[in-house]
Amino acid sequence: MDEIYSMMPQASSSSPRAARLRKTPTTSRDTLHTFPERGQPPRLKTPTLFPRSPSIGIRSNTSDTDHSEIIAPIPRKHMTIQRNESQHWLGSPPLSPVSTVSRALSPASSTFLDTANPRGLRRHTQSFSSLLEHDKPASGSIASSVPRARPPAENKNEETSPARRWARWIHKQGLKQLAIPLILLVSTLVRWCIGLGSYSGQGTPIMFGDYEAQRHWMELTIHLPFRQWYTYDLPYWGLDYPPLTAYVSWLCGIVGSWIDPTWFALYTSRGIETPGSKVYMRATVVFFDLLVYIPSVILFTHTWQSNRSSRTQHVALLTLLFQPALLLIDFGHFQYNSVMLGFTLLAIDLFAKGQDVLGAICFVLSLGFKQMALYYAPAIGSYLLAKCLCLGFVEGSRLFIRLAIVTSISFVILFLPWLPPFAPIPSILAPISRIFPFARGLFEDKVANFWCASNIVFKWRLWLSRDTLVKLSAVLTALGFFPSVTGLLYHGYQVGASEKLSKKETSSNAPPVPILPLLPYALLASSMSFFLFSFQVHEKTILVPLLPLTLLVSGSSPSSFTFQLGVLVNNVAVFSMWPLLQRDGLALQYFAVTLLWNRLIGYNPLKYKPGTLVHYIPLVIYAACFTLHVLETLIPPPARLPDIYPVLNVLISTPVFAFTWLWAIKRGIEVGWAIGGLGHAQASSPSSSSALAASRSKQSVDGQGANGSERAVKSAVEAAGLGLGAPSVDRAAGLRTRSLGYAQARRASSALRDPF
Repeated sequence: MDEIYSMMPQASSSSPRAARLRKTPTTSRDTLHTFPERGQPPRLKTPTLFPRSPSIGIRSNTSDTDHSEIIAPIPRKHMTIQRNESQHWLGSPPLSPVSTVSRALSPASSTFLDTANPRGLRRHTQSFSSLLEHDKPASGSIASSVPRARPPAENKNEETSPARRWARWIHKQGLKQLAIPLILLVSTLVRWCIGLGSYSGQGTPIMFGDYEAQRHWMELTIHLPFRQWYTYDLPYWGLDYPPLTAYVSWLCGIVGSWIDPTWFALYTSRGIETPGSKVYMRATVVFFDLLVYIPSVILFTHTWQSNRSSRTQHVALLTLLFQPALLLIDFGHFQYNSVMLGFTLLAIDLFAKGQDVLGAICFVLSLGFKQMALYYAPAIGSYLLAKCLCLGFVEGSRLFIRLAIVTSISFVILFLPWLPPFAPIPSILAPISRIFPFARGLFEDKVANFWCASNIVFKWRLWLSRDTLVKLSAVLTALGFFPSVTGLLYHGYQVGASEKLSKKETSSNAPPVPILPLLPYALLASSMSFFLFSFQVHEKTILVPLLPLTLLVSGSSPSSFTFQLGVLVNNVAVFSMWPLLQRDGLALQYFAVTLLWNRLIGYNPLKYKPGTLVHYIPLVIYAACFTLHVLETLIPPPARLPDIYPVLNVLISTPVFAFTWLWAIKRGIEVGWAIGGLGHAQASSPSSSSALAASRSKQSVDGQGANGSERAVKSAVEAAGLGLGAPSVDRAAGLRTRSLGYAQARRASSALRDPF
């Protein structure tokens, strides 16, 4: 050790660094770091024994990737639930000397990093949740204070992703600022290339398909008054989407008429398929995707994953923008689902930033564009109500009133042309009856949900009336999302009650801890429940539950169960839409885009460890999908069973979606348990109160002159001491994960040992 120390470059004897270097290195875990002065980064007491390795990324304190963070402390009792899976997607990746998601270790650095250069830790890995995950001392040496790197096999699996290799390369070339523009350029090019193929209803008169429906809505909105939009010629693609879609169609029709009036001439333009009109229609989908969906995805990576490196955020962006199901439906089949999904995602982003009122407005816009956004309504509504419960009676009532007023005004503005004084009150019934098509029946095409799968055995439409089926589907759908909704409300109330107790006992002004980690699982459970059990579902509706699931995939480690399940469900979702895509002539795009996305994210079901269900079940499912494609290609369906292949498609896909729905409920229960436990016993018990007081006393002694980050650590410790492990989104408290020093996080984790 002395020989190594003598080889280090010596600083001036009068400098503060020289004074620190003259100190004897220690092996105590508690003295590795000291609390800094106000506004200063954490400092090491021990000298750095080795120069920095190029393979170790050390981000400066003024890095342009520093953003407001969402702290996700995971209580110790939650660690035992799913220890091998990466922690909650809001948190940072597992703590390692160098993030295996972003860069690899050199042999030399991996050998000595645990005893030398703990400052080489990437700052984004020093989050509170990662610290709790790896808080397992192996011995009393310094090596036990710094977690070791992952095994080489797992590093190899995670480094096979072309998206990660590309992100690493472009960062090493000093082109980080060009990463997002390049991603947008390539994704837009892929979207346009998909649009070069055929579309829904191409060359199939008399009704054509969804392409003609969208074009026809542009035609009628620019030629007819508002009150006739939902009543004009209903047998020929009558308008059946909410008013915001009608307004967008009107705008597109106006611009298109300036270019060529024949594209949208009333009556005479039906079924028009000129090259110019097709280019214009495709361009409108790309334009609104760039206007709404892509900005919301970029904001998501910067908001929900801000405690991760910019390189990892770029990989997440690639994962989301190349999702095959959305690309094939919007840019191949032809629809505008990305606008609806973009507004919903923008609402989620604003919720994460604490801007609940603006988020509510964005979700109203999503509902106003497509009624399929109702699949998210139970989760969004229960989250906002739970947020009101978190804030207590006074602040919660104010937020509830603001949300009610803003939501009501937004809906009134959307439906204003069908309301007095512009129209009589009965006029509002026309758009409402078209938006909710209960007259169509339980289902039309073969959809991979409960009704179509069970209809093989029990003919629902023969034994039950339509009204009975509507009521039955409503009951089953409500039962499907009931656990997620009640979980949000219960834990919101529990967090609010715990905060009241904390403030009463300690006279603290700490903000209540939000229940934000429950939201993505609630969105997935609610939307999947609607897809499986609701009335009149189309195969394209699977895009709605795919959004929250793909968000979870983008924040998960490739070796985690969440990642493997999410990719499997995305692939099966595309497979479930194969009958639709086949009719549209999109077979080439179907295979090309699916293989491109799987290759891009580095997914290979064969690489996972044999002997586990995670290895065998996906292989069985993929083998069934491949076999069905081969049979459909080689053997025509028998005349007695013309729908045999779509029915087999439903039987393969439905169990996967049902399992995902159950998994979302299970994960919601686990995360909710980690947030608030099973009741208020922890909050009211003397042991928890004493632990809370002890942790606060320790913080006040050790952290004099603490800044906003240290106060955030105190708030997180207090929340965890009460059994609350959710991230806090209070901007005033200065919740920035990267600004949490290692020593503060160590002290916070040590305070958690008594309660858990």
